Amino acid sequence: MRTLQLHFPEDALPTLETVLKQTKEARVFRRAQAVREVVKGTRLHTVSDTLALTYSALRKWVHRFANQGPRGLLDRPRSGRPPKVTCALEQHLNRLVDHDPLEHGSLHSPWSCRELATVFARETGVQLGRERVRGV
Repeated sequence: MRTLQLHFPEDALPTLETVLKQTKEARVFRRAQAVREVVKGTRLHTVSDTLALTYSALRKWVHRFANQGPRGLLDRPRSGRPPKVTCALEQHLNRLVDHDPLEHGSLHSPWSCRELATVFARETGVQLGRERVRGV
C-alpha cells in the first residue's frame, strides 16, 4: 500500500475548526472531523476505523481538502431529475399544514395527506402524492 504524501497548508487546522463551527450539513461536518484528525497526524486506517468510514472515502476527502481546501469537503453536483419540491414549495406546504383544513374546504378538522396534496396542487399547480407530502 502506498504512503499518503500530502502537504497541508499552515492554516489547515484553523480552517477545519472554522468549518466544524460553521457548517450545518452533517456530511460536511463528519468529513471535516475525519480530515482534521488526519491533518493532526493520525493514520488514515485509525481514523477510518474510529469514525466508521471506508479507507477509500477518507482518502478521497483528504485529497480533496489538500487540493481544494474547504470547498473540497462539499458534495459535488449530481446528475438526475431535479427535485419537484423546492425550498419555496416546501415552505408553502409547511405554512399550509399550519392552517385549519376547514378554511380550505375540507370536511375534516385534521389534515390527511391526501387532502393536503389536493389543496397543495390546487394552490401551486404541483402534483404530489400523499407519501411525498407525508415525507415533507
